[in-house]
Amino acid sequence: MTAQVPADDEKSPRPEVLRRRGDFMRASRGARVALPAFTVQMAPQEQKDAHAPARFGFTVTRKVAGAVDRNRIRRRLREALRLGGALGGTPGRDYVFVARRAALLAPFPELLAQMTEGLARLNDRGAAGLRRKQEDRLTRP
Repeated sequence: MTAQVPADDEKSPRPEVLRRRGDFMRASRGARVALPAFTVQMAPQEQKDAHAPARFGFTVTRKVAGAVDRNRIRRRLREALRLGGALGGTPGRDYVFVARRAALLAPFPELLAQMTEGLARLNDRGAAGLRRKQEDRLTRP
């Protein structure tokens, strides 16, 4: 596995992470994009600050793999996010990556490409989907 790694003097900033269960649950009700290695879910942050940095979370269930492989998948996804995937995140939104078994075996450059593609697709159509869901809630009695 070869990947583009930044030089020692140019460290990528560590992305903001989701920690509360409520944030993960809110993202699960938002827009989503399915890719071979994972599904990406997106929702606006609870805070009304549109300039807050994008936050990211990872979910790897026991159904996917054992503990060692789940941790390896999580580490691979975090590193792909750190190396370039976080650049695709829109400020003021939360993203959750729900991993599949393919995330363990996929070549790292492909994993990075899927991550940037998923975030781009969500940002393109996610805003329209979020507006539509909010309008539906307002029109229901």
